[in-house]
Amino acid sequence: MLGRISFAFLALSFVGQAAVAADCGARDFLAMPLPKAANPVLQALEGAYPGLRRNGAADGVVMPNGTVLALGHDKDRPALQRLASASIAEQFHDIYPLTFDPEPRKTPFFDPGRARNDQFFRSLYFENKKDAKRSLAKVVYAGRGHARYFMTKRNAVHCQLATAMAAVADLAVAGHPAMRDVGGSFNWRTISGTNRLSAHSFGIAFDLNANLGGYWKWSGKPEGNVGEYNNKIPLEIVATFERFGFIWGGKWHHYDGMHFEYRPELILYARLMADK
Repeated sequence: MLGRISFAFLALSFVGQAAVAADCGARDFLAMPLPKAANPVLQALEGAYPGLRRNGAADGVVMPNGTVLALGHDKDRPALQRLASASIAEQFHDIYPLTFDPEPRKTPFFDPGRARNDQFFRSLYFENKKDAKRSLAKVVYAGRGHARYFMTKRNAVHCQLATAMAAVADLAVAGHPAMRDVGGSFNWRTISGTNRLSAHSFGIAFDLNANLGGYWKWSGKPEGNVGEYNNKIPLEIVATFERFGFIWGGKWHHYDGMHFEYRPELILYARLMADK
């Protein structure tokens, strides 16, 4: 077990409620057995989200709230079209790299996880700000840095982050500035220029120190050709968050190096595709 998990869970409390129990059953998505199914997209989704299941023999999924959604198809549309209106299947178009090879992100529009199906996330999480806020828990970093985030309890995202931060607190880089002066977490808002909700709206995303993370729009470079990314976030920290289901925007061509979001299906899908 991770040495400081108990401290992290003592520091994790529901908004307006008592602290949660120390053992919340967090899952390590890099170590857990891979789910079995003919379709790797369905495999990844069912393994990531308890209560989500395939819609019989149809090309679709039944969400935990009972909503039935079509998977759609990945027809290799232009990247900007996927970004504007991704099907569920298109969310998996770019395979999230589990290594730290800098080459993949140099490919224009290689942004695994950045294209999101808005209906999928509204069905999996929330349709309105009020319900989203009711679901939040405060997660406090047990190491030096005093990072505090408000994350949803839905899909045990708060538990996954608390466990990840407990593991980070055990690292040699536990006191790194990345864990100080951190950015935000829950923020009900649309993505600039769209009517699609940001991942922050659902309480599944958080930002580390923005001064270290880097963001492609700050570079002044054009979309699709944003150049090099000078990462300052320790890769040990990134790898730890990935273990517990959080993908990193630093692996995107349109880099967002401070940004992490809970997308365990992409971690599982990467493992499944590596086995093929």
